[in-house]
Amino acid sequence: MIIAIDGPAGSGKSTIARKVASELGFYFLNTGSFYRAYTLSALDNGIDPLDRDNVLENARRISITVENGDICIDGKNEEGRLHTPDVDKYCSPVSADPRIRELVNKAARKIAENINVVTEGRDTTTVVFPAADYKFYFDAAPEVRAERRCKDQPDMDFQTILKAIRERDKMDMEKETGALKIAPDAIYIDTSLLTINQVCEKVIQTVSVSV
Repeated sequence: MIIAIDGPAGSGKSTIARKVASELGFYFLNTGSFYRAYTLSALDNGIDPLDRDNVLENARRISITVENGDICIDGKNEEGRLHTPDVDKYCSPVSADPRIRELVNKAARKIAENINVVTEGRDTTTVVFPAADYKFYFDAAPEVRAERRCKDQPDMDFQTILKAIRERDKMDMEKETGALKIAPDAIYIDTSLLTINQVCEKVIQTVSVSV
């Protein structure tokens, strides 16, 4: 079974998907982290993240794996470095390259071939897994998402994060490939006023009939 979750940055996709996967005993697959990993690796190797050809060459050269739900680059756990301001800034343009997206999509589909997964990203329900058994779209007001990100990045001020989130939303929605949008058959959940547990309960109750 494939449970796919879409939505903008800070809507709770990763946290909730990971929790739902844990409670159902499914594998947690975060497609967005692959793009962040390619962005982080480019930055670490002194590559301009806007230089598509060199970013692609680097992406093809490195090995990205998932260990216990965490992203590893060439065997090193880099999960804790995937949400730095620089990665946030450049992840969207990196992920806009169709060649990078194809690398990620192939990897995600390969992982999900023979196991039950909960997967999330920004085009997971529309492009990566359009035939997913269950599709959800999480959303939240930009101000709420900025507050959440502030808790993860206490050294950043609220207005700076809010501006970055709004700019990221605009880029994600206007991409020529893999644009953020709501799949016609996705279940829409506004997480602004809900706790993590409340959203998880909604998801699990929806899929419990089939599990």
